[in-house]
Amino acid sequence: MRASRLLSLLMLLQTRGRQTAQALADELEVTVRTIYRDIDDLSAAGVPVYGDRGRAGGFQLLDGYRTRLTGMTAQEAESLFLAGLPGPAAELGLGDTLAAAQLKLLAALPEQGRQTASRLNARIHLDPVGWFQEPGKVDILPDIARAVWNEQLIRMRYERWTGVVDRTVEPLGLVLKGGIWYLVAQSQAEAGKPPGGPRTYRVSNILAHTVLDRRFTRPADFNLPAHWQESLQSFEAGLYTGTARVRATAAGLKSLRNLGPAFNERITATLQPPDADGWAEADIPLEAVEWTGRQLLGLGLTVEVLGPPELRAHMGEMAAELHRRYGSG
Repeated sequence: MRASRLLSLLMLLQTRGRQTAQALADELEVTVRTIYRDIDDLSAAGVPVYGDRGRAGGFQLLDGYRTRLTGMTAQEAESLFLAGLPGPAAELGLGDTLAAAQLKLLAALPEQGRQTASRLNARIHLDPVGWFQEPGKVDILPDIARAVWNEQLIRMRYERWTGVVDRTVEPLGLVLKGGIWYLVAQSQAEAGKPPGGPRTYRVSNILAHTVLDRRFTRPADFNLPAHWQESLQSFEAGLYTGTARVRATAAGLKSLRNLGPAFNERITATLQPPDADGWAEADIPLEAVEWTGRQLLGLGLTVEVLGPPELRAHMGEMAAELHRRYGSG
């Protein structure tokens, strides 16, 4: 346990630079006194760590000092191999880089660790693309990724559901969601106006693009994971305009729950006990009447809409049209 803490302390100093004793103690969940003892032990072991006193003081390693990768447990090595998805890495143009990094990691591990990592690659495969889906067009992805990394403007022609638009954007990050790549970018400032807020663009909908030589200043307070999470919550909150009441068989309820987390949560919160025939009532989230109607139509006779009246009427109209097309006589 203590050896692991000393290694963690060394890694913190190597990756983050100068750290106060209090910051190290908070990170490692120990007392400041323990940090002082650990620093003494690292120094005694020949690690060139030194401290400065005062308000701006702290502990740091001698400039240029780097430790070799040692002390990695089998579980840590496994997690690193799981983190390296070969498909997305190749799409970003980093396939060879990932392979080289994994080779170096294998070389740094003891024999038992190498065997464990090799077994992991042979027995666990990660595929981020959903069922019955194909990955979107990604041939332009390496270009987009370099623009994100180098903070270069992108001039692009983008296909929205309302039509095609031309935009010059400041690329802030790339997100892989359900096997589909998205670009998070903000429009360039114009005529003294501040840049537009970050928006999400599906990479496969970029019809043409040019990475410009001009650079932009990335907002210092922009956090890609936090922005993406907030965007998802905002999108889901604005997606549904109300609720609908349905009655369904056990098979129908299962199919409804599979329509998404929002359906599952709403059904769980409102589900009533089944009647003698096995039908149960519950609420489901309601988007546009036409869209929800198409979703429910695919569930056949296992679900009946009770309300609102406009959704029930729409279901009746679709059923009548189907009968007109496929009915006898």
